[in-house]
Amino acid sequence: MDEIQKLKARLTELHEISKGIQAKADAEKRDLKPEEQTELDNVMSEFDQVEEDIKRRERIQAQEQRLSAPAGRVVPPQPLAGQQPAAQPQNAAPRDGLRNTRLSTVEDRQRWGFQNMGDFCTAVRTAVVNPSAMDQRLIQNAALSTYGSEASGADGGFAVPPEWRSEIMRLVMGEDSILARTDRQSVSGNTITFPVDETTAWQSTGGIQTYWDSEASTISQSKPSLTDLTIKLSRLTSLVPVTEELLEDAPAMSGYVTSKAGEKMAFKVNDAIINGTGVGQPLGIMNAPCTVSVAKVTSQTAATFHADNAVAMMARMPAQSFGNSVWLINQDVVPQILKLGFAVTTAAGTAAGAGALYLPPNGLANQSTYGSLLGRPIIVTEACATLGTVGDVILADLTKYLSVVKGSMKADVSIHLWFDQNVSAFRFVMRMNGQPWLSAAIARKNGSNTPSHFITLATRA
Repeated sequence: MDEIQKLKARLTELHEISKGIQAKADAEKRDLKPEEQTELDNVMSEFDQVEEDIKRRERIQAQEQRLSAPAGRVVPPQPLAGQQPAAQPQNAAPRDGLRNTRLSTVEDRQRWGFQNMGDFCTAVRTAVVNPSAMDQRLIQNAALSTYGSEASGADGGFAVPPEWRSEIMRLVMGEDSILARTDRQSVSGNTITFPVDETTAWQSTGGIQTYWDSEASTISQSKPSLTDLTIKLSRLTSLVPVTEELLEDAPAMSGYVTSKAGEKMAFKVNDAIINGTGVGQPLGIMNAPCTVSVAKVTSQTAATFHADNAVAMMARMPAQSFGNSVWLINQDVVPQILKLGFAVTTAAGTAAGAGALYLPPNGLANQSTYGSLLGRPIIVTEACATLGTVGDVILADLTKYLSVVKGSMKADVSIHLWFDQNVSAFRFVMRMNGQPWLSAAIARKNGSNTPSHFITLATRA
């Protein structure tokens, strides 16, 4: 990959970082924090600098091409006596048989002149079947491949145009993506370390302390208590073989590759954030040492979810996290939630009606897709366990889950993996990791129940 291609890849990466910063603030329905605004300004400034660098290098490259072009004398053929010279049609194809690859718009340049994913795939297939008919758009934009390279495909592969890379990333960061709600940090290397302070404001020992003292007395000293949290990136991949029959159907090809690969990766990320083991993948909520489990109601029927369960779980969520918390539930829990309610009584214990815990979508201006429970949005995901088992309902403040992502989705295609079967291999790679910020539940000053940003409900069997 030459320097201009590397800079263009960097532009795509910077664009994804900018979108990620803004998307996080939008998901939390707030303005950018000062540190986020500073980071965004730096990213946008670097974007402008890289863009200017690309323009400068392209101009230098164009000058070099003009200087190296042959300047031989061209003698036009002379018509025979009494014969008029034939006019050259305006839209005639070049005599050397090459496609005119001049791209007039930014969108065309981002797609390298291809109309859609199917058009690109068809060109790749044609290059395999008949190398002499190689599409010039592939030759001009072919990525140099070396063994072990992260930025290119298999030996002889062609890089998928940037437009389809960002299309896959949009699917992973879609509306139902749990990743979009986490504390998402970008990293340029393979490992990143964060200093963490897990002391509470009411903690009387360890960390920074405050004291009441009298005039002229010596002020007591204290110091911060910090620990290190180190995250090493893991890799999520998808390999999609595409047959000749699929390549012949260009519209179906575009939908197949983008939706299927993106759908699979989106679920894998959601599942890892909830159930990940922390070995070669993120540490999920269910396996995190800071997660607390609320006991079921006495004599509770198996495979049920009661209003008392929801109230008990909310009581373990730190008050500062109420506004950011969401309910993660399995589809099997939905019928139980739709019927949730509680009895309303007077001070004397006389029944005075009933109250609803569940509000449907758009109820009282609530815009949640699946409605809300105790005022907090509900997210339905297959990553949660089935009804009655631990993990079927999770109350989580996902802003307290640290996710680290490197760049954007990388997409490559190789025409050589299954060359003998006339099948192309499309490969998608995402590098990320994550885990909750806390290493243990929060100790309280007054009270015995330990709060946490992640609460589950014990098995009801």
